[in-house]
Amino acid sequence: MEITLHTPQEGFVPITRQIQQAVLQSGIKSGICLVFCPHTTAGITINENTDPDVVQDLLLALDKAFPEDPRFRHAEGNSAAHCKASSMGSSVSIPVQDSRLVLGTWQGVYFCEFDGPRTRRVVVQVIGS
Repeated sequence: MEITLHTPQEGFVPITRQIQQAVLQSGIKSGICLVFCPHTTAGITINENTDPDVVQDLLLALDKAFPEDPRFRHAEGNSAAHCKASSMGSSVSIPVQDSRLVLGTWQGVYFCEFDGPRTRRVVVQVIGS
């Protein structure tokens, strides 16, 4: 299954509900859900989904860790976005029990945009019984 997103210039887009819907549509009771980002300037992460300041703090930390730099050689001018995406990673695997994602109380799944705004895809593969 694929999820289509319209993303901001930079930010974390919550996608837990769409992924849970994919699990329910799959009909599995137990297994694993793989969530994959097929883009090189965006990523996937699991983090706190209750306090929006956590997302802002993550973006601030990523900006500090990977600032724009005139020495970057990539012609498109989005090397910092590539660095941020690589640091977040392109996929997460989430256990499924009783047809529900097994996430901690405060956890949610986010699509991490670093080079938007764009129309993006997320691939969700549900494996189990």
